[in-house]
Amino acid sequence: MTLPSAGLLPGLLLVADAVALVLLVPLVPVLAPLGVAGVWLESALRLPVLAVATWLLPSRRPSGATAAAVTVAATPAAFGTFRYLLGPPGAGPGLLAAAAPAWLGVTHAAAALALLAWAAPPTPGGVPETPGGVPKAPGSIRRALALTWEERKVLGAAFFFLMLAAIGETSGPYVTGKVLDAIRDGDGLTAGAIGMVAAAGAASVLFSGCRGALFMLLKARLHQSLSLQLFSHLVHQDLDFFQGVPAAELLAQFSMEVPRVCMAIPNGANQLFRSLVMALVVGTSMVGLAPGLALLALLELPLEIATNRIQTARKQSLQQSMMEASARTASGVQESVAAIETIRIFSAEEEEEKQHSWNLAKELRLKEWIELELAFFTLVHRVLHLAIRVLVLFRSHQLLRDGYITPGVLVTFLLYQDRVGSHVQVLLYGFNQFLTNAAAGQKIWEYLDRKPTGDVRGTREPPELQGHVTFQKVSFTYPGNPEHPVLKDVSFDVRSGEVTALVGHNGSGKSTAVALLERLRDPGSGRVLLDGIPLPEYEHQYLHRKVVLVEQDPVLFSGTIRENIALGLEHCKESELREAATAAGAMDFIQGLEQGWDTEVGEHGGRLAAGERRCVALARALLRRPAVLILDEALDDGDEGAAQRWLRTGLAQTVLVVSHRPRVLDAADRLVVLERGAVVETGTPAELRERCGAYSRLLLGEDRTGGPEAPSMRSEKGAASGRE
Repeated sequence: MTLPSAGLLPGLLLVADAVALVLLVPLVPVLAPLGVAGVWLESALRLPVLAVATWLLPSRRPSGATAAAVTVAATPAAFGTFRYLLGPPGAGPGLLAAAAPAWLGVTHAAAALALLAWAAPPTPGGVPETPGGVPKAPGSIRRALALTWEERKVLGAAFFFLMLAAIGETSGPYVTGKVLDAIRDGDGLTAGAIGMVAAAGAASVLFSGCRGALFMLLKARLHQSLSLQLFSHLVHQDLDFFQGVPAAELLAQFSMEVPRVCMAIPNGANQLFRSLVMALVVGTSMVGLAPGLALLALLELPLEIATNRIQTARKQSLQQSMMEASARTASGVQESVAAIETIRIFSAEEEEEKQHSWNLAKELRLKEWIELELAFFTLVHRVLHLAIRVLVLFRSHQLLRDGYITPGVLVTFLLYQDRVGSHVQVLLYGFNQFLTNAAAGQKIWEYLDRKPTGDVRGTREPPELQGHVTFQKVSFTYPGNPEHPVLKDVSFDVRSGEVTALVGHNGSGKSTAVALLERLRDPGSGRVLLDGIPLPEYEHQYLHRKVVLVEQDPVLFSGTIRENIALGLEHCKESELREAATAAGAMDFIQGLEQGWDTEVGEHGGRLAAGERRCVALARALLRRPAVLILDEALDDGDEGAAQRWLRTGLAQTVLVVSHRPRVLDAADRLVVLERGAVVETGTPAELRERCGAYSRLLLGEDRTGGPEAPSMRSEKGAASGRE
């Protein structure tokens, strides 16, 4: 609930309450003899007048108006009830209509303080507001509960032992009090009494251990399940998603937010449910032993709730800001490490240090503020607890002196007070943590709900493909630059059994055409056909087994050379591995390594030279015997005949080459020349040389102004992950 924003509301309620009390004056003789019931009846009669008054505001009725009316109406009745139960004998609850006019002001002041305590305070100065505010927890809680329900057997067993542990813990103080009363009456300390106390303690310890172990098991299984779901969903997202979300943010979801979400339900159930059951059972027992004393002791509960409400709102807001600051710091570190060569070339070390120092200083300010508020609220909690404890001891001394309770009852009550106090603290703190951890999953659920924009519902999986590719009037524009088309009405063929080369200056559209053929993106208009069938009709995994791309600087994964070449192929013969490696020119350097095929390539293949990484990637592609092999600057001078050999040996059926090397281009069967996103020439290398057109100018280095092609996939992603 937020504090009503209308400035007229407090004054309007005060005037309406005064009018209601004037109207209730004739009923004072009727209500006063009813005691506590009369006080609450007076509040019930005032409430309609206050509620109607909130609708008289000239502007839109504030969202907290109803809560304000109920608080104002109930405050005098609650005070009167406490006064009747805890005050001196004969003290009546008192009606507000018969009290001095000053009590009306006190009532509204107390109600205003209650509303202020319940309202969410603003963030501190200097702390940035988070977009959209603090994440809403209810939706996250429902999703976390649905995830937990999949492990309902473990959860049910944990709840069973939780109930047994609660029974054992509750029976301990009760048995202790009975033993003390028996000693006071002269019955002495018997073996049976000691056995009962020991049995209650042993049962509590045993069942608590089982409960804790099961909740830890539940947390581990939820972590495995949610991490797998999130990773499986993310790897199927389109490229625009990864270019718009920094890698550090995704990593933070796995390393920080997934564990927090997975501990929300187990820890919440373990702490909240146990503490709630114990607080209710122990509180009921306290009321049965000494009602007035119990009411005084339980006065700590509303005060703790109000204080925790303020602390919770503050903590959620600060933690959200802290998470964003940590993500910015991690993203900056990741970017600096990835671009360390560029930093060294331009002598930007000091600038990067200053940026990182600024990010760390911002984190430190937030941490200091969080710790300062934690210390303050801890002090408030302890002062409240101490004040209530002193009042209880003073009142219990009076009751014991007057003979209303026995020493055994007093000891049992004090033990119960310690228990209920600790359980209330755990309940309030645990609820705060539960909401915070549940709210942390908001971004995770958004990722899981996100649908890829690309259509991957194709079903065609023909047993054989010829590898004939056709671009039919294809146009494409990148989302970030919609006014500048990269491809404009492009049409050309890549024939089966031939090596076709895409030629053009940087920015002419070559990499974009390759991305469309790989279905990394879909054309804005026109179609890309494979054997006469549009690419979206093919099954997603089948298509990427048949259309394989090898880039100039390919990506290898941590593992051995064998694992990288056989990536994605479960059943692969040794002879096929060797054939592919030999054809790619990788066999010589593999045999020269100390561990051969089992050599670890390191992260991103960093232990291999650039040429060796390219040979491994070529072997990985040829092992699949693709219908269409795409070589994006993957051939050097001296390798120009390799593509033709692969066609003759059946390792590939069609080869599309993107290159700027004349020797590689001359070895192609056909050339497709792109200029500013359009096809300007097609033909054999000899034919295009004779025409002295765009291809000849390209070879001579003329006309080097390219079109507005967007950066490649790799450079786009790097730009998207830059520092804010």
